[in-house]
Amino acid sequence: MIVEPVEVQDFLLAVIAGALIVLAGAVYALLFAISRIQGRPGLMPFAYAAYATLVGAVVFLARAAHFSGFWTFIAVLMLLGYLLAPHGVWRLCVGTHPEEVP
Repeated sequence: MIVEPVEVQDFLLAVIAGALIVLAGAVYALLFAISRIQGRPGLMPFAYAAYATLVGAVVFLARAAHFSGFWTFIAVLMLLGYLLAPHGVWRLCVGTHPEEVP
C-alpha cells in the first residue's frame, strides 16, 4: 500500500478542516443537549446544520489529506459515531435519571 504524501498547501487546509471538525462536532453536541434539556425543539435544526458543517469539513479533510480505501471507511465511521453518540447519551441519561429529565 503506497500512501500519497500531503503537499504543504494541502497540509494547512487539512489542519483547518480538522479544527472545523472539532468545532462543528462540539456545536452539534451542545445544541443537541440544550434542545433536549430545555425542551426547545426549535434548536434541533441548528444542531443538524452544525452536523452538516461537520460532514462538509470531513469531506474537505478527506480530499486535502488524500484519503482512500480504509481511511475513507474510518471517516464515514467517525461521521456515523458523531451523529449517533448524542442520541445514545441522551437515552442513557433518560434511562438512568428519569426524575431529572424534563
